[in-house]
Amino acid sequence: MKTDQILKWVATGILIVGSLVNSLGYYPAGPMILGLGAIVWLIVSIMWKEMSLIVTNLIFAVITSIGLIIYYLNG
Repeated sequence: MKTDQILKWVATGILIVGSLVNSLGYYPAGPMILGLGAIVWLIVSIMWKEMSLIVTNLIFAVITSIGLIIYYLNG
C-alpha cells in the first residue's frame, strides 16, 4: 500500500474519532483531534497536488488553530 493511501485512511479515522469526541462535548479535545485530521488530510492533498482539497483542509486547520489559540488565550 502506498503512503498516501495509508495516510488518507488514517486521516479519515482521525476525523471520525474527532467527530465523535466533538459530538460528546469534549472541548477542546474534539477540535484538537479534528484539526489533526485536517492536517493529515492536508499532507495527502499536497501529495496528490489536489488544489480543492488543499484549500479546504488548509482553511479547516487554520480556523481550528485560531479557535484553539483564542480559547487558550482567554484561559
